[in-house]
Amino acid sequence: MKILVTGAAGFIGFYVSDRLTDLGHDVVGLDNINNYYDTNLKFARLKELGIEKSEASKEGLITRSHTKPSFRFVKMDLSDRESIANLFKEENFDVVCNLAAQAGVRYSLENPGAYVESNIVGFLNILEGCRHHKVKHLVYASSSSVYGLNKKIPFETSDPVDQPVSLYAASKKSNELMAHTYSHLYNFNTTGLRFFTVYGPWGRPDMALFLFTKAILNGEPIKVFNHGNLERDFTYIDDITEGIVRIIEKDTTERSKKNDLYRLYNIGNNKSVKLLDFIEAIENSLDLKAIRENLPMQPGDVEKTWANVDELIMDYGYKPNTPINQGIHKFVDWYKEFYNVNRG
Repeated sequence: MKILVTGAAGFIGFYVSDRLTDLGHDVVGLDNINNYYDTNLKFARLKELGIEKSEASKEGLITRSHTKPSFRFVKMDLSDRESIANLFKEENFDVVCNLAAQAGVRYSLENPGAYVESNIVGFLNILEGCRHHKVKHLVYASSSSVYGLNKKIPFETSDPVDQPVSLYAASKKSNELMAHTYSHLYNFNTTGLRFFTVYGPWGRPDMALFLFTKAILNGEPIKVFNHGNLERDFTYIDDITEGIVRIIEKDTTERSKKNDLYRLYNIGNNKSVKLLDFIEAIENSLDLKAIRENLPMQPGDVEKTWANVDELIMDYGYKPNTPINQGIHKFVDWYKEFYNVNRG
């Protein structure tokens, strides 16, 4: 298939692009390479995919990978309606996997406009491209943050999600509503994935695992919010990638025949891990103790997340199986190598 993966220089998009290419698909990766976090990490991911920084920096120019012939990359912003429309017209994608978004709950408190441009306007441009160019299936990233103040555990897709506590969460709920509308009006398949806390090598520097590892190695205190009374459904990147690829590769003909066009799933680890246990696993991998700075709850944050992924298991045979200690150990090994940390 010919597949568009947006957010290809991002954490999850990088892994999905790599996997789909290895499976023989023709993949076009798109990213605007914004400076929300260190662009050097984004360029390093693209280099792993065979795209040099000098090539990835050229706006609107599609470049073919030096190491993966079926992967091409284009630097483009989702909110650029004309450029996105032209890309869809020229490429005739079979499937679109939209993983590009302005991420981060905290950042949305300071820069609300970025979320509307990328997550609302950008997503509309993707939907319009799918509509006008007969894309068979749109797979897109939602987020566990849509559950907001939901107290029922574990979270299920049938739960009400009308109480978001950040603009990021509100923008992701909007994506689900927009996808439903387009599936209904224009008869194409959409599958929304509510991601929980994804971690692993090549992860985002604004995420807890990255921040904690860096601070512990530097002998600096880590910020432990809500005095450590938090739980998260931490999911290893390989498990997430496997789930996304299974959804992309599955034929949607039957769904179309049954008019089962709009679907929504949780994608997580199917269990919750205490933040203090997570920190302890990092300490064990580093063989160092963290200096903990206990702080109150942050605005826009929630106490506990836990995904019920039974529907994804039933429909796609999804099976997350990476233990937290193993996943963290792999991240720490990657971090030390990437940042040239003295192992001795």
